[in-house]
Amino acid sequence: MKIGRQNLKVFGNGRWLLPLVLLIVCSYSAFGISVGDYRTNLELAQADIDDLLTEIGKSELGQGNKDHHAEILKKLRERLPAGQKIDIQGGTIESDTGWLTGAIDDYETRANLSEKAVVLTGIKERLAAIDIRIDQLEAAKAAERSKDEDKQKLAEILKRQEYQKPEPPKESVIQRWIREFFEWLSQRFPEPDIKPVDGGGASAFPFFLQIVLYLALIAGIGFLIYRFAPYFVGRFGSRVKKKKGDRVILGERIAADASVNDLFSEADDLARRGELRLAIRKGYIALLCELSDRKLIGLARHKTNRDYLRDVRKRPRLFENMSGMTSTFERHWYGFKNIDAGEWEDFRATYERAVSETGQQ
Repeated sequence: MKIGRQNLKVFGNGRWLLPLVLLIVCSYSAFGISVGDYRTNLELAQADIDDLLTEIGKSELGQGNKDHHAEILKKLRERLPAGQKIDIQGGTIESDTGWLTGAIDDYETRANLSEKAVVLTGIKERLAAIDIRIDQLEAAKAAERSKDEDKQKLAEILKRQEYQKPEPPKESVIQRWIREFFEWLSQRFPEPDIKPVDGGGASAFPFFLQIVLYLALIAGIGFLIYRFAPYFVGRFGSRVKKKKGDRVILGERIAADASVNDLFSEADDLARRGELRLAIRKGYIALLCELSDRKLIGLARHKTNRDYLRDVRKRPRLFENMSGMTSTFERHWYGFKNIDAGEWEDFRATYERAVSETGQQ
């Protein structure tokens, strides 16, 4: 269809088009990406980490591709930009991924390929923990929506006619006359207040006999427990417990037969060899195993170090010791700070104090 000159005058020769486009762009930028898109970016970023680890392996063999390596790093930076807005139910939140930029910068400054691989492993562990958290939040929201839908359906069913309480039948004239007659009769001839006759001491004997029977029953049950309890305890207590499986703590698989002493001995060996960063990580994992053995925390694959710290917040002395160890672990494992032997000795002393005070509030 052709547009005549009169129509062009109405549109003002297109001068309204630029302000309208700017308004649409500004409105769009006020919204963030969906939670599903953000999870997809997390998974793609983890895949980028795997590609970088593969490139490091090729570089060790002299087969690395610098251009491909740089391209992967560029994509990784663009996946999760700092300050990205995410749409959630009820509003938007701003993602805090500034740590990722710092970790990538640290990765690029390192020349040793083994150190680069350790940095990439730390980044992937943290991205995986964020991914698990998002799954938990979405599962909780889905359960909440399901409950609300069930309540709404139940309310709709109860509103149906067949579930409504029947209205009380209306009182006829004759029924009202009869009711008023009996009310008048009860006012004129009230019921006599007849009190029961006190039987004296005769009623005390059945009560005494009842007490004797209860005492005899309790004594009989106690004798049966005393007689047969050792037999059942010896029979069921000797059963072998099922063998526990391996444990996964902060992304590291710990053998089922590995004791807390074994883990901390490994940490000491690492410290003596000068691998203080790995020693602090192994010592922190040994602390978590110790607390798990004492039933103070529960180990889980998806839990982070902050989750374990929240588990002991009701025990002030343990929380204080563990809070310092957690900060040391985060600072040196995720922050890649330089460590000296004095910091390891402080960490070791705090570990021994925390273990000795685990039974105290």
